[in-house]
Amino acid sequence: MIFHVVPLDDWLAVPDRPYSPASLADDGFVHCSPDEATTLAVATAYYREVPGPLMALLIDEHKLDVMVRWEAADPAPPPGAAPGALFPHVYGRITRDAVEGMMEIQRDEDGRATGMTVWS
Repeated sequence: MIFHVVPLDDWLAVPDRPYSPASLADDGFVHCSPDEATTLAVATAYYREVPGPLMALLIDEHKLDVMVRWEAADPAPPPGAAPGALFPHVYGRITRDAVEGMMEIQRDEDGRATGMTVWS
């Protein structure tokens, strides 16, 4: 499984289409994380100010119909991620059948990600 951080409202916006975040158009790929700890570091570094529920999509990369490359963060991984960590970058839209589940990212009063719980 690979993980992708997304505000719940963004995930629910167009439920009958593959998911295509802004990063796909801006960077040419969808940013993902290799594990839970890195996902929490990403959520804290880049989504701290995002209001509302924040989710982690659990994606089976083998069910995607686009290329996934494991690449180094550029210029560096976010604080809390392992130095030299490789990140899965999805070079295309995420088909909804590749999403095996979602977890809600728990945040403290300062917006720092503290854990994840299964979302139903």
